[in-house]
Amino acid sequence: MAHSPLLIKAASARTIVDVTPQRAGWSYVGFKVLRLKKGDTECISTEARELCIVVLTGTVNMEVDAQCYAQLGIRDSVFEPVSPAAVYAPGRAQVRIEAVRDAEVALCSAPAGADQREAFVLDSAAMGRSLRGKGSNSRQVCDILPHDDPRAAHLLVVEVLTPAGHASSYPPHRHERDALPEETLLEETYYHRLDPPQGFAFQRVYTDDRSLDEAMAVENHDTVMVPRGYHPVVAPHGYDLYYLNVMAGPSRYWKFKNDPAHAWMLQPDAQDRLANKRR
Repeated sequence: MAHSPLLIKAASARTIVDVTPQRAGWSYVGFKVLRLKKGDTECISTEARELCIVVLTGTVNMEVDAQCYAQLGIRDSVFEPVSPAAVYAPGRAQVRIEAVRDAEVALCSAPAGADQREAFVLDSAAMGRSLRGKGSNSRQVCDILPHDDPRAAHLLVVEVLTPAGHASSYPPHRHERDALPEETLLEETYYHRLDPPQGFAFQRVYTDDRSLDEAMAVENHDTVMVPRGYHPVVAPHGYDLYYLNVMAGPSRYWKFKNDPAHAWMLQPDAQDRLANKRR
């Protein structure tokens, strides 16, 4: 069955997904996920791109040039209420990853820019964790590499846990215009995980004029590319949803615009109006 060109179905191989700017038809975001068995290694030359390596599950040792980082990662599941281990590697660096135990590792990349930057570990304990939204629109957010961290050139990385029966990236918002202070242009990928893993969720990507309007059923390990437009997600009853977001654009700042048709949900009396609808 044909599926949306924005949906990349998971592969069962070592490389679960590999989104390059060329494949996506855009300029900034690269995204790859590796499934590593204990003892497996992966060597990467970052060249003209910066890299944020996120240890989704398992434990790895990592080297960035001459710097060694040992025993990174403690999670057995992305659904644990624990921030991930992550390392930033600048452009023109040599990276080696070795799995201490079975691991799933995300490689998030963007152009490195002209300035030479330094490698560093993103402190899991210092990552911002917050509850966003209210009621069935609430979800847990972990800012891995947020826009107020000046050490990266273009990359933004965040993970979100949406409980079963909840909406996320909602009300629908977009970030498709380089027009501060109203909005920034950020390409984005969504890497989805489901619990239990046989579940599914729904994601829609659409523009105001509907020249882009794609609705997708996403399954465990699937990836959705968001080149422009609004991009809400819904987790059905019974299945918790996790996703890892990678964003990048010409300015490293997340400023979004809500869909005006649905912005009423953010008004102070919205919860009362929703309650009245249910009576």
